[in-house]
Amino acid sequence: MSWDFETEPEFQKQLDWIERFVRTEVEPLDYVLESPDDVRDEKRNKLVRPLQAEVRKHKLWACHLEPDLGGQGYGQVKLALMNEILGRSRFAPTVFGCQAPDSGNAEILAKYGTPEQKKRYLQPLLDNQIVSCFSMTEPQGGADPKVFATRAELQGDDWVINGEKWFSSNARWASFMITMAVTDPDAAPYRKLSAFIVPTDAPGVNIVRNVGVGDEPEGAHAYIRYQDVRIPKDHLLGQRGDGFVVAQTRLGGGRIHHAMRTIGQVKKAFDLMCERALSRTTQGSALADKQMVQEKIADSWIEIEQFRLLVLRTAWRIDRYKDYLKVRKDIAAVKAQMPKVFHDVVIRALQIHGSLGVTPEMPFVDQVLESFVMGLADGPTEVHKITVARQVLRDYQPTSGLFPTGHIPALREAAIRKFAGRIELEV
Repeated sequence: MSWDFETEPEFQKQLDWIERFVRTEVEPLDYVLESPDDVRDEKRNKLVRPLQAEVRKHKLWACHLEPDLGGQGYGQVKLALMNEILGRSRFAPTVFGCQAPDSGNAEILAKYGTPEQKKRYLQPLLDNQIVSCFSMTEPQGGADPKVFATRAELQGDDWVINGEKWFSSNARWASFMITMAVTDPDAAPYRKLSAFIVPTDAPGVNIVRNVGVGDEPEGAHAYIRYQDVRIPKDHLLGQRGDGFVVAQTRLGGGRIHHAMRTIGQVKKAFDLMCERALSRTTQGSALADKQMVQEKIADSWIEIEQFRLLVLRTAWRIDRYKDYLKVRKDIAAVKAQMPKVFHDVVIRALQIHGSLGVTPEMPFVDQVLESFVMGLADGPTEVHKITVARQVLRDYQPTSGLFPTGHIPALREAAIRKFAGRIELEV
């Protein structure tokens, strides 16, 4: 078996171009535009569309998709290296056609959509002419699909949906939602759910309010009430009861992309930390000369590099095995570690910036809050740690004896028996 930590020279050239392009052309959008997802905003479109055209020219648009859908069909390692750079900017994923939740929803539609659905929903989504929403979480059950209460009942040629969804991202701008609803309440826990395409303008789709994060007065995460929402029978995605399977189509790779984008944010905070340490003088010397500051920098660099290698190894395993279930433990570990690394590095950067660090004039307060969001999005950290532990324990067996297999007296006795004929021992 060979190991290689180098990037192909041709792809490295693309990464170099992406980095220059994001830093000089895309990052400035973060300071002059509101939401990357509001496709109705003319100011946004005038600035974003030309950049998207430039990305297409370089054949870097929606690289997670297969060529027949306009992408490059890149594996997870290449996508991870790209997303590490795109994570620096709120607008970069949109400029490169891989923004959440649209990228995952596009994968679902590509796999499960009918030709008519692909024409009506997938193609304009791929072109970023519209945006979408993934409506799964519920106010009483969070992200646990086993306790979802939203129901979809088949009445003639229509499905009728009733229930409430919480934190449905981008619903306020979306043209359609992929909604998870219970279709078979008496089935096995992971066969109760089905996935549906729900147009946001369907009668009965009521946004109770758009919820912000932190002190945002009105954000992008909708509290939705479905009241007798009627959709055509063919708007079911996959088979009845396949909702959990359909959802997994978008989650595995998406978590890797989230992780590498998070590394992009963490590195941004780390760069600012190092710059501050070299620039600020106090008590007669630069902050960089203080041992406690050096410790913060060292710990941060080590944690970033460890996490980055874990993410890239997980991406490599996905590419190699082509089976998300086989890499489930690794993906869960990435998801569990991501918010911790994000939080720990950012609070060190904040601390080194002193009072400036806690103001809106630096990005750290928003990043700290985002680290908590990362610990909840796509499932809470605790759930992923449970998954890691359960997967790890499958590789072990309980001991059949009274004492552990590492019990030293027993090991010594076995060693004496093993070597009794070859060495002399005094007991």
